[in-house]
Amino acid sequence: MNWTQIEGRWQTLTGQLKSQWGKLTDDDLANVAGKKDQLIGKLQERYGIVKDDAEKQIDKWIAMVKSQPAEQPVTPAPTTDQRP
Repeated sequence: MNWTQIEGRWQTLTGQLKSQWGKLTDDDLANVAGKKDQLIGKLQERYGIVKDDAEKQIDKWIAMVKSQPAEQPVTPAPTTDQRP
């Protein structure tokens, strides 16, 4: 998964981002809006880390997201009417 794909799925990934980096607020994620450089800046600001460390954390997170199966739409199971 490249960053363009992450930008496209930003709204669906925000929950995972908040799980990974709990100090990020909903407003932070809304303002970042999928822009990697802004996410790096927010991580630096919230966690007091240098840019290289923020980039490494993001790269590690991307690798984790890549390894997860894509979300599939849920299809309801067919029902059968078995009334006597």
